[in-house]
Amino acid sequence: MANAPVPCKEIDMDFHGAKLAILVGDHVVTLLRDDIPGLAFANRWDLPGGGREGGETPAQCVLREVHEELGLVLPETDLHHGFECTSDNGSVWFFVSKQAEFDPSSVVFGDEGQGWKLAPIEWFLNDARAIPILVSRLRGFLEKGHPCA
Repeated sequence: MANAPVPCKEIDMDFHGAKLAILVGDHVVTLLRDDIPGLAFANRWDLPGGGREGGETPAQCVLREVHEELGLVLPETDLHHGFECTSDNGSVWFFVSKQAEFDPSSVVFGDEGQGWKLAPIEWFLNDARAIPILVSRLRGFLEKGHPCA
């Protein structure tokens, strides 16, 4: 695939985090962040993922975060598209996983956030509480094939 994740040896390892859009038909897996004063994007709709720990690769980072946040164990081969994007804080990764099937009962929600839902993509793209940069990246991927273009 043209947009498949780049082999680790070719990745610029100077990144600080990764997010994953898990697409199931016309739905996306979303998380509602905690409503804590001072927390970045408090009480906003987010995508699974988070900050890098140690020497993780982008794929290791996002797969660990998905496991911590949702209890899902996804193989690296489920990361169908991977993109390095720039942010105000440096380099971040945005992955897309297209799932033909998804069993909501397989989710074991972690201890971060208020909850999760399998939401219509159009809802996420238009909800005022969705994190704007993630809306932009998902829209960019869906419309242009690249979230950072």
